[in-house]
Amino acid sequence: MKLLLQGGRVIDPSQNIDDSLDIMIVDGKIAAVGKDLAGRSLTDGTSALFDGQVIEARSKIVVPGLVDIHVHLRDPGFEYKETIASGSAAALAGGFTSIACMPNTKPINDNRAVTEYILSRAAECRLARVYPIAAVSRGSEGAAMAEYGDLANAGAVAFSDDGKAVTDSSLMLSAVEYAASFGRPVISHCEDTSLSAGTTINEGFTAAQTGLSGAPSIAEDIMVARDILIAEYTGKHIHIAHVSTAGAVRLIREAKSRGIKITAETAPHYFTLTDEALLDFDTDARVNPPLRSPIDVEAVQLGLRDGTIDAIASDHAPHGIIDKEVELEAAASGISGLETSLAISLRLVTEGILSLNQLIALMTWRPAQILNLPAGTIKTGAAADVTLIDINRLWQVDPATFYSRGKNTPFKGWNLTGKAVMTIVDGEIRWKE
Repeated sequence: MKLLLQGGRVIDPSQNIDDSLDIMIVDGKIAAVGKDLAGRSLTDGTSALFDGQVIEARSKIVVPGLVDIHVHLRDPGFEYKETIASGSAAALAGGFTSIACMPNTKPINDNRAVTEYILSRAAECRLARVYPIAAVSRGSEGAAMAEYGDLANAGAVAFSDDGKAVTDSSLMLSAVEYAASFGRPVISHCEDTSLSAGTTINEGFTAAQTGLSGAPSIAEDIMVARDILIAEYTGKHIHIAHVSTAGAVRLIREAKSRGIKITAETAPHYFTLTDEALLDFDTDARVNPPLRSPIDVEAVQLGLRDGTIDAIASDHAPHGIIDKEVELEAAASGISGLETSLAISLRLVTEGILSLNQLIALMTWRPAQILNLPAGTIKTGAAADVTLIDINRLWQVDPATFYSRGKNTPFKGWNLTGKAVMTIVDGEIRWKE
């Protein structure tokens, strides 16, 4: 199969490309990137008119397929919330060609059989590329390590007990060293549960107004500090998930200045919403870590701008109606984010916080580097995973139209600008608006 994406504004931060170019795709690979490719065949060096499908892209931004390294697909075990098929379809609609899924399924992904099941179902769907993340501990119970070698050989790209903090420092130290021996990072959910247990929202003025129990920001900061010390002691890579506090940003920035192998991500809701979104007790705004203060939001934005935070990840956490249409204290935490992540993140560009190139880097090659994924680039010879974006596309968030089974979003009714309009995986158009 041959495709020619013609005349789009091609942005590929992995190669410092930002120009009006063509992209030629042949047999699922990037064959060439350059000017006026329609009259040339660069695969054999001869001149010939292009004989494949031509896609006019002159009014579009053309980027490597977006990469999301923090997604919950719920399958196996919670298919009423999401399946691998519905989650992968949501990914494509959001412009994502590669997604990494967390292990808090039922059964938990702490063994080869579950990892292989996820990969098998993803292959059957033939939608987005799915990369399983396995549990740090057996059953994510924080007591004993899972079988990392077996899981890595089965296809796990990282280890995390996401949703649960690894509070045992001895276990975390061993996990980081052992995972590194297989070339895999540990992804840390940073939460000191002795400070956050039983809380509903962020500790602060909004909690006082609503009468809800609040988790102090240091519940996150303390665990970030511990993991920085472990990374420094071992010399191994630790990745910090869903950074939400000014303190965490400050600690990570300082650690990086000393060459410690720490990377970090944040999610769109942490640089867009504050805890005031919970003043009307909207359960769709309940997340973990909780939405924070305006000072924290500003710090996260600055962390993205100066490179302290390496990636934007959706932390896509779909839930069913029964999980969210309850009292706030009883509601499940999480936002269905794959289909809004790009547009919410583009607000950082329109507000002058990031350049478009910076944003694309945060959503393509930088997350791919964190997990060593073969993604996030359109170098010649790379897999042809490409996303076309209309940055002027006006649309309104309507959860009823989501491909995801999870309709839980605090952005419902928001008018947004910018949207993926075509998603190509392995040289195939897997989704288009």
